Amino acid sequence: MSATSPAAPAPAAVQPVIVTPDLDRMHAFYSGLVGAEEFTRVPEEGPAFFVGLRIGGSELGIVVDRNVETGTPTRILISIVVQDVDALLDRVGPLGGTVLGPANDMPWGQRVAHIQDPDGNAVNLTQPL
Repeated sequence: MSATSPAAPAPAAVQPVIVTPDLDRMHAFYSGLVGAEEFTRVPEEGPAFFVGLRIGGSELGIVVDRNVETGTPTRILISIVVQDVDALLDRVGPLGGTVLGPANDMPWGQRVAHIQDPDGNAVNLTQPL
């Protein structure tokens, strides 16, 4: 934005939304891994096509598209701050995800584990040191 451009209005909120062919599986993964709680479902009755999850003070949406291909390279990373990265790694596999390696202490003051959710989306579990 140039110095002469008018300021754009600030967004009210940003909510990442995962598109998946299996909404229930993804809901179970994030609920089981980090305690995500459903706060909205559309429609409220019958099979949902959108579920809003709350993880701490953040929101994550999940929308169903039965035709979406999973495991394709993504250009987005979901980073979730947790209290104990190592304690969660044993949950990833049974919930359908993949642990890509052990957690590591990073020079910027975080312990980080790289995982994938059941659709292959990149997820970092991070813990302040």
